[in-house]
Amino acid sequence: MRLPHIACSAAALLLLAACSQAPAPLAQGSWTLDPARSELSFVTVKAGTVAEAHGFGKLAGSVGPDGAAVLDIDLASVATGVDIRDQRMRDVLFETATYPKASVSAKLDPAAFAQLGVGESKTVPITATLDLHGMKEAVDTKLTVTRAGPDMVLVTTTRPIIVDAASFGLGEGVEKLRELASLPAIAPAVPVSFTLTYTR
Repeated sequence: MRLPHIACSAAALLLLAACSQAPAPLAQGSWTLDPARSELSFVTVKAGTVAEAHGFGKLAGSVGPDGAAVLDIDLASVATGVDIRDQRMRDVLFETATYPKASVSAKLDPAAFAQLGVGESKTVPITATLDLHGMKEAVDTKLTVTRAGPDMVLVTTTRPIIVDAASFGLGEGVEKLRELASLPAIAPAVPVSFTLTYTR
């Protein structure tokens, strides 16, 4: 006669355990960029046909509970694989003594990711503001957000973001780089891609 009561109690315990193991919604708490598992890269094209991939070694960022996101890029950490080229980019192009970092800010909609479960992804359009070399420009793109774990999220570009050097006052720096390297041309438009890992 006591079996139904035991069965109900067992079911209640199982339900309670399942609920306690459910990951908290993405909108709960703040998220911090994990630089060791994040990468931002860009591609330059010189002499019309030679493409080279580069990146930055130091990134920092966060996403608040209200969806306010910021990504800081240490421009002095530019890494091209060639020391003299790194130095020229720091001193001649980015002018890191005056403009040490670039920043990207955006406002995400927490409700758009409220039901995202572990292993699930969602692609959303976003308008971000890029602050580079003392100038700000709006950038429209699409990002894919993947919940890699209960407290881990991956944010990736769906396609490269094209950054025009002239829009950020970098045209003169690009020309100086061309002269220093004795190149016939360096493309002023640069594709940028990233994979960012955030943890809570």
